[in-house]
Amino acid sequence: MKKYKALVAAAALAMCFGTVGSAMAAGYPDGKDITVIIPKNPGGGTDTTARGIINMMQKDMGNVKFVPVNKPDGNGIVGMADVAKAKPDGYTLGMVTVELDIFPHQGKTKLSYKDFDSVIAPIAAPAALIVPKDAPYNTLDDFIAYLKKNPGKVMMGNSGMGAIWHIATLAMEKEFGVQVKHIPYPKGTADIAAALAGGHIDGTLADPSSFKTQVEAGKLKILAVMADKRTNMFPDVPTFKELGHNMAVRAWATLVAPKGTPAEVMKVLRDSAQRVTQTPEFKSYFLKQGIDPTDIVGEDANKMMADDDAMYAEFLAKLAKK
Repeated sequence: MKKYKALVAAAALAMCFGTVGSAMAAGYPDGKDITVIIPKNPGGGTDTTARGIINMMQKDMGNVKFVPVNKPDGNGIVGMADVAKAKPDGYTLGMVTVELDIFPHQGKTKLSYKDFDSVIAPIAAPAALIVPKDAPYNTLDDFIAYLKKNPGKVMMGNSGMGAIWHIATLAMEKEFGVQVKHIPYPKGTADIAAALAGGHIDGTLADPSSFKTQVEAGKLKILAVMADKRTNMFPDVPTFKELGHNMAVRAWATLVAPKGTPAEVMKVLRDSAQRVTQTPEFKSYFLKQGIDPTDIVGEDANKMMADDDAMYAEFLAKLAKK
């Protein structure tokens, strides 16, 4: 009898907690502000992406205010760590970037994609080989031939040593057996674009949408993109894969919650994000910013992060044996 009463009490307690959790989710966000930590500087692609998607979700959800907070220290590690250790109640979210799949394999952090639950990845941009318009090469083959004739002399800008665009350049070096001079611009692609347009560097592998204005103005040209298919923004530019090199490197930014956030809360956030992707504002906002948007929501975004983590683990291990 005592055992029976104990089981009944335990079941009642579990039902109570379940009811509380459901009630919280039903009322979520209940008019409370939602802090969104952005691990990059204001004005860059990640910041623009984050502010755009949360503004649209704020409009969609109503009775809530999303409050963006930039924390770019440590190449984004500090901001992403703050999201991971926040209370998993849905009131602290954050943008995590592809470096989350790179830095752990470089020994820079113990954080990983496993510390988060994804809401939406509105951007997953491929690396594009971008050079000045008057550069003495017009194709990928031309560029590689030039590198082989001038080992270690061509200056390639990147987003910081060990960050995504540096990794893309290392991947190119390994694939083609060439060597370049790596020039870091840790503040982001805006600085790379300015340096490239100003003739301070010879090229870059970076998100092509960040260079759209200079390309359209005739100051820069794109030779190829590291993607499985051509981009919507530059449909005439071939992929490395088309040209015989199975290389795909992409920079994504994903809106996430700390791991352990209640499923009911995640559903509210993911449903809102999914609705937003169906609006005309979603695509128009990003295209106006020069960003080719994606609509990778929920578990699909989790899978993307897991897949890239496995890829970078393998690639960086091979690179270390070089």
